[in-house]
Amino acid sequence: MSLSAYQRARTMTEHPRSTEVRLLREITGDMIAARDGGVTGVALAPILFRNRMMWNAFSTDCASRGNQLPVELRASIVSLGLWVDRYTSDVATGRDTIDALIEVNRSLIEGLQPGRIAA
Repeated sequence: MSLSAYQRARTMTEHPRSTEVRLLREITGDMIAARDGGVTGVALAPILFRNRMMWNAFSTDCASRGNQLPVELRASIVSLGLWVDRYTSDVATGRDTIDALIEVNRSLIEGLQPGRIAA
């Protein structure tokens, strides 16, 4: 089986929460690798963009009418998404470090673990 066929099959059978966790782990791992490799400022742009787009998608989904998460949780995720957007600009311009973005993602990964949020 080719890699692309495997990836399509996984996408079709994977639970949405598992997909979110996998994406969060991948992006967070990339941010950790960049930080540990001494990458700062504008050189972080590609991974910062990807993280920002992920959070934008989470925020948009939480703001949609059909979202079934509790209202308070949805509001918190939208608020975090807004913070990520603003803070990312500070990281990209070298005014701050990527550490807080990594911590926010790690907290969300922890919160998405099985048993943490009712399905």
